Amino acid sequence: MAIPPALRGLEGTYGVSLVELLCGGAMGASGLWPVILMWALMSAAMMLPTALPAFATYDDLPDSDMRGFWRLVGGFLTAWAGFSLAAALLQVGLYRAGMVSGLGVSLSVWLSAGLLVGAGLYQFSALKAACLSRCRAPLPFFMQHWSEGPWRNGLRMGLDCVGCCWALMLLGFVGGTMNLGFMGLAMVLMTLEKLPRIGAFLTLPLGVGLVAAGVGIVVFQ
Repeated sequence: MAIPPALRGLEGTYGVSLVELLCGGAMGASGLWPVILMWALMSAAMMLPTALPAFATYDDLPDSDMRGFWRLVGGFLTAWAGFSLAAALLQVGLYRAGMVSGLGVSLSVWLSAGLLVGAGLYQFSALKAACLSRCRAPLPFFMQHWSEGPWRNGLRMGLDCVGCCWALMLLGFVGGTMNLGFMGLAMVLMTLEKLPRIGAFLTLPLGVGLVAAGVGIVVFQ
């Protein structure tokens, strides 16, 4: 299959099979399952590093074992699999509405502005604060929920993580869901935000910056 000029170079970054999928009619038009797979892999790659302090805390507990550790990770990823399904449905819907490209990049100034402002305002919400406080304190979390077992602990952790990060993850539509640099930056920000000493000085300024960016792209379009 010949690769169109606009997609040349992507094969080295994302792989030939993915480029062929895009050439076949773009990710959003190729069916739901490839998009779900893309979001699931991206979510796992981005969010597992943010949970490393919690996983390390579990590993240090006296009653933990390797089997329980992997069940904990499985529960965590189950929560993000649910998010991936919702995000994939959203991406396919936006693509079919002509609001994002086949590479998952917003084609609408108003969509980009809405995502930025929405993510910024969510930084100030009570739900964000509650989820973030639990993500920053894994030891009290395990002490409270230990009796539920590692899989349910992982699921709870994952749901708290989704509660912290879903709005920031959706900014992939602004920078491109397949833009590794943009998503890598988002991963770093979400990881730092979960660290108690650093995150306390990051969450609210990040919210201000996102709102300002959303307003700015409308004013200066």
